[in-house]
Amino acid sequence: MEIDQTDSGSKKGFIQGFYNETYREWNRINTDRKLVLFVWGLTTSFFPTGGLIGALLSGPLVDKCGRKGTLLLNNILPIISGVLMGCSKALQVYEFITFARLVIGISAGISSSVVPMYLAELAPLHLRGAITMLSHLFFAIGVLLVQIFGLHKILGTHEGWPIMLSLTAIPAVFQLLLLPSFPESPRYLLIQRRDEEKARQALKKLRGQDDVHDEIEELHQEDVAEKAEKQMNVCKLLHSQELRWAVISVVVLILGQQFSGAYVVYFYMKNIYLTTGINEENVSYMTVAVTMVLVLVTSMLIYVVDFWGRKFLLLSGFAICSISCLFLTMSLELQRTISWMSYISTAFVIIFLLGYTIGPAPIPSLVIAEIFLQSSRSSAFVVGQSVHWFCSFLMEMGFLHIQIYLWTYTFLIFSPICLATLIYIFKVIPETKNNTFLVNRRLVAIHANSLNMDPGQANEQKLRGHFV
Repeated sequence: MEIDQTDSGSKKGFIQGFYNETYREWNRINTDRKLVLFVWGLTTSFFPTGGLIGALLSGPLVDKCGRKGTLLLNNILPIISGVLMGCSKALQVYEFITFARLVIGISAGISSSVVPMYLAELAPLHLRGAITMLSHLFFAIGVLLVQIFGLHKILGTHEGWPIMLSLTAIPAVFQLLLLPSFPESPRYLLIQRRDEEKARQALKKLRGQDDVHDEIEELHQEDVAEKAEKQMNVCKLLHSQELRWAVISVVVLILGQQFSGAYVVYFYMKNIYLTTGINEENVSYMTVAVTMVLVLVTSMLIYVVDFWGRKFLLLSGFAICSISCLFLTMSLELQRTISWMSYISTAFVIIFLLGYTIGPAPIPSLVIAEIFLQSSRSSAFVVGQSVHWFCSFLMEMGFLHIQIYLWTYTFLIFSPICLATLIYIFKVIPETKNNTFLVNRRLVAIHANSLNMDPGQANEQKLRGHFV
């Protein structure tokens, strides 16, 4: 998953200054501030726009080129983006940054779908949650590294920001060197490519043993069970009655994730820290410290996600976010009359981020990977990530207008959304830990059917599901 590196305040100021300076040099006149804001708006919106394009492309790519093949192809985009952004200042071409944002957005849209899908399909049953969660851990580490390199004493300077933006190419080069030695997804090879021998060899390499008969047999069972889902695409998935509740669950999880209030918390975070008396230079260090804590929490989650379960983490995370939004609204309002409430506001910001890190941020992708079978999984990720990037675009474009009118009351919008998502998860989404994909698929159907049954029938169905 790629990191949007141009959103921090200092780099935003440097880049807007670069736009103005370049325009003046090429046209011999000062640019109008409205034009700078327009170009910056394009630069900002191109990242989620590219993400949406990448999400739509990811489904056809993974089914045609494979999971590994798609990731290899995808590495070309961040390298192109890194070169363009790194050269933009030297060549005095600000359009390079705007175009590079679209390119890196496409890459992010592809990788945000393919990486969790690939990891979930490679992982053994008892470690699926932990291994899939590694993608989110390294994303969090990437955010931390961006914040560290973006400090004023490192690359957060007028001279250093082009180097900072070009660093996005380094992980792509690293992956290009290492990924060819990885096996393709055994599930993709056997179920979609009909190549049992390659699937067997991939499993032997992944498990470090020759006896993979049980897993091959489980793949054959899934292959037989999903006959109705062969040649699945997004249109068929959206019209499938059998998969309707699974698709609704994907949309609800992603909507809850995107409208949990995380974007707003990150937007206000710097100003909230400043109200405690921390000077502006030290706010960056405060942000780095908080991110370090979040990385540590994510690391701990890897050890418990297969023990506590996905549903428990989702319910806990959304509950914390919902409550934090309410109390954060009250503390921000009371800051106007009680000065020490700024420390309480800072505490609720950190509590909110912890809740978001526990559930809404990492778990939805894992659940999407686990409740669909092989032929429909890529289309499910297309739906989920398309909703993700479209909501991200709406937040980027619309939030600034909303917060002008609501100000501190903005958080009140997101608290009921978190609560509604929590209720849906509790009622509809089953626990998926330590189950095969086939069992999880049946559990989703049982939970969905129970919504239309009387209580006695529903309990009987759920009980039966535990013995599938």
